[in-house]
Amino acid sequence: MTEDRSVLSRTAPDPDTVLAYGNHADQVVDVWYGDPGRALVVLLHGGFWRPEFDRRHLRPMAVALRDLGFPVAAVEYRREPGRPDLTTGDVRQALESVPDLLETRHEAVVAGHSAGGHLALWALAKPLDRVRGVLALAPVADLVAAERLDLDGGAAVAFLGTTAGDRPDLDPARLPTPQVPVTVVHGTADGRVPYAMTESYTANRPGVRVVTLDGVDHFALIDPVGPAWPQVVDELERLSHE
Repeated sequence: MTEDRSVLSRTAPDPDTVLAYGNHADQVVDVWYGDPGRALVVLLHGGFWRPEFDRRHLRPMAVALRDLGFPVAAVEYRREPGRPDLTTGDVRQALESVPDLLETRHEAVVAGHSAGGHLALWALAKPLDRVRGVLALAPVADLVAAERLDLDGGAAVAFLGTTAGDRPDLDPARLPTPQVPVTVVHGTADGRVPYAMTESYTANRPGVRVVTLDGVDHFALIDPVGPAWPQVVDELERLSHE
């Protein structure tokens, strides 16, 4: 089955503003202002942590969420092969900084797709103020399994610069479950990050909500004109009110 990748190249309006959370060119967030009374949605993009994939492919998703009233911040972060601590450090710094940059009093829901789902689950394994929930969309949630399955041609080892077993501190499957509500959404037709990844992460984590979408592929979870979109929005609404 061929996955629909059209969302990756689809055009969408530019953000309302771009804010910096650090001094590096990649330490920025695209911001769309929504209803100030709604929970902020912080988006973490995927792309297997590779430098050629950036936050721009989440713009259709961000705009669709803004049109539903959500304020949205799409985070960029450094993606340098073999230097994972730059990536994770940027994500943590962004999550700590974005509410202040936006001058919002409302808590955020962190939504990450694919490698961004990995980063969301990793970041919230340690408590973080002003985050009320995590939505992990087809997350690469088990780095040891990702290495074993050779996802995207060795993406996990390229990201880490070593074997996954050497960095359990960066592997959500080997870290505590976030203390905020967590929902994992994954399609059974995912050809990029197999559904078994979610099964591995959620085993023995009874507090994690799992939403299984039969016949849904990897990119449908970030596509506002795709069949999974209503379920993704429902889960964001749920987390924003928990």
